[in-house]
Amino acid sequence: MKRIGILASYNGSGFKTIKKACDEDILDAQVTVVVSNNTKANALKTAEQMNIPNFIINAKKYPNEDLDEKIAELFKEYNCDYIFCSGYMKIIGSKLISNFEEKIVNTHPALLPSKYGGKGMYGRFVHEAIIKNNEKKSGVTIHFVNEKYDDGRIILKKELELSNDETVDSLEDRIKDLESIAIIEAFKKLLA
Repeated sequence: MKRIGILASYNGSGFKTIKKACDEDILDAQVTVVVSNNTKANALKTAEQMNIPNFIINAKKYPNEDLDEKIAELFKEYNCDYIFCSGYMKIIGSKLISNFEEKIVNTHPALLPSKYGGKGMYGRFVHEAIIKNNEKKSGVTIHFVNEKYDDGRIILKKELELSNDETVDSLEDRIKDLESIAIIEAFKKLLA
């Protein structure tokens, strides 16, 4: 059984999706540890409720330490085969990437490569830009993480057509639903 570590900054909806799929034997894996940079992250509360070890690693808690190295060591300690970024809002450093090359998985709420990826293009900002530019389609991209934003090798893409009366809110909701499906499909592919 593969072991998945989670990096999350806020709610960790993708973390919940993976955990549910593991619990229901849809994925032959288990979530073994959750790490956040945010002391108030709901993902930490969720992990606590599910009895999953969870840690806060940030500059405030560890002011003079290499946080990237600390996170890498923690995931190694928990024997993680994969790391999933569930709304993790920090750049992932080279030590973590080199220790888990093509093992760190991210989800992006648009089709990559495109002008809707890169620095500052996350969450609602992506949907606002897509609506503003009158795009006809959007989607979800599941990809490996490398040193550049939204640049790693693509694992899977799922797209949807925008309706004529699409709003930022409706697109955000539809993308979240599609993202849950895409995350499970991507991990099925990786774990096969």
